[in-house]
Amino acid sequence: IAAMRTFKMRGCNVTMPCKTEVVRYMDELSPAAQIIGAVNTIVNKNGRLEGHNTDFSGFLYMIEKHNIRIEGCKCLVLGNGGAAKAVIAVLKHLNAAGIKLVSRRDTPDTITYEECLAHHTDAEVIVNTTPVGMYPNTDASPLDLTTFTNCHAVLDVIYNPLETKLTAQAKSLGITAVTGLEMLVAQALYAVEFFLDTKLDPARIDEIYQKMIAEKK
Repeated sequence: IAAMRTFKMRGCNVTMPCKTEVVRYMDELSPAAQIIGAVNTIVNKNGRLEGHNTDFSGFLYMIEKHNIRIEGCKCLVLGNGGAAKAVIAVLKHLNAAGIKLVSRRDTPDTITYEECLAHHTDAEVIVNTTPVGMYPNTDASPLDLTTFTNCHAVLDVIYNPLETKLTAQAKSLGITAVTGLEMLVAQALYAVEFFLDTKLDPARIDEIYQKMIAEKK
């Protein structure tokens, strides 16, 4: 934070697990960052640091691109960090019927995985915001989907690997499943708009995504 001011850096991105921690260092928060309580994009305007959250728009893009139904659905969000806060804000924005936050620790705001499996296997949408399954631990999965017979969509914000164990299992069960590379590209485009104070063509998101997929394959 000090370096941004000292070296007059125009901006930076913030990733897990620091998205909520940096909030207190900001001079100003955008409405989205204020509501979510997390920052993933910082813009330096003449030494004054503005905190933004483009995860909201990135996750919304991901849902809309794949025509995933949220309205009226019971949703599970795995994890309790900055990304989860943005995901919950989007699900509320799209009128989810109910949202359960699942964490390893039992808190007033969350339920445990044990409670989830005991009482909430009727969930229709599951979103993973934890790093479980991320490279290099690609053999791990935060949840066994076998008993979630009502589930029609699984969204995993992990983008490396392109297919997580969680999304692979979802597809094997006939569930629509999406990993986070498109969200990553989308939130980056929105961040660049803040950095350069300009508007970019949203078609660039899919253009860059397809190029990245081709390179990885």
